[in-house]
Amino acid sequence: MPRRTDFHALVLILLSLPGTAAWAGEGPFFITYTHQMEEPGNLELATKNATGRPAEGSRWLGSALELEYGARGWWTTEIYLDGEATGGSGVLFNGYRWENRFRPLAREHWINPVLYIEFENINGADRTLLEVVNHDGEEDLATAPGEARAEKQRELEAKLILGSHWRGWTIAENFIAEKNLRHEPYEFGYAMGISRPLALEARPDRCNLCAENFQVGVEMYGGLGTHDEFGLRGTSHYVAPVVAWTLANGTMFRVSPGFGVTSASAGFVMRFGVSYEVAQFSRAVRNLFRGPGASQ
Repeated sequence: MPRRTDFHALVLILLSLPGTAAWAGEGPFFITYTHQMEEPGNLELATKNATGRPAEGSRWLGSALELEYGARGWWTTEIYLDGEATGGSGVLFNGYRWENRFRPLAREHWINPVLYIEFENINGADRTLLEVVNHDGEEDLATAPGEARAEKQRELEAKLILGSHWRGWTIAENFIAEKNLRHEPYEFGYAMGISRPLALEARPDRCNLCAENFQVGVEMYGGLGTHDEFGLRGTSHYVAPVVAWTLANGTMFRVSPGFGVTSASAGFVMRFGVSYEVAQFSRAVRNLFRGPGASQ
């Protein structure tokens, strides 16, 4: 029987811990990573959701709960817990991912590189679509979850992340390489995005509807085949406008309608998510265990 997992209950428990909200650091994108790292000691909680309906299949919803922690100024680590629901097939927990990002250059440069490594222990029924590689496409999304979950995907994924800030614009490019630890060839993909807040100067007073609280942009992503069939032939690609709204307390809401631009792509994928950052989470946990008399 499928195991049911209540991701949102865990989110509410973690949000109840003491801390001060801060701006989320990833910007409005769902697929593309920028060079922005999590502040040391901060914990970001987020959900990333994607939904669609294949031409020959049932509507599906993929959801990932993300716990991102700033271990050091140059090192951000996070855990993803993935689940999905498909019409007529119930709810499945599909596994976890452990991600680490390393920034080798401390200062800001014209182009800022970040190295990314992730271990995935998921199955073929996963519908979070956190990346697109190889020839991933609509056909995979049409496969019944009960059949797809028999495929084990224990994989290592690496990314070269390049990010820049230019006159208020954030520009990012990602190159993705993925390898199943037991078999399969090396698989490749890409993601790129550009975004900008509606206003660059923040008002002195806190507000929810200020122009600087809104970010808009667009990202593109898709597969690049394998090491022996590298290229665009038979691969899926998407163009997705993105909008993010950050409240005064640091909660960010994001939405992104994605449009497939090749015959292998899903025609439409809607993404939405929410994130919240707990400032100095590690200090708050230490104070919690020290008791009310502990020094700040």
